[in-house]
Amino acid sequence: MMPFSDEDLRPPVSNIIETRIAPMLARDGGAIELLDIIGGRVFVQLQGACVGCSASGSTLKFIVEKELKAAIHPDLQIVNVPQGMENNLQEL
Repeated sequence: MMPFSDEDLRPPVSNIIETRIAPMLARDGGAIELLDIIGGRVFVQLQGACVGCSASGSTLKFIVEKELKAAIHPDLQIVNVPQGMENNLQEL
């Protein structure tokens, strides 16, 4: 069980995405956006060169998920939101 509320998670998740993850992705033409946090599930969207890239699954698992779980809590769930699904997070 997640010991933090979604509101408590937002500032540190946002900070890590902006300061650690986004710069790494930007070096290869990619980007990431934090869409929402619901029930301890972090909804992000890979953008730019990451869209359609064959390595995007690895990027999500070994960069985004690894950084967030190590820095915040190992039970965080990271969900990549496909383009066009931004308004349907409950379906993911």
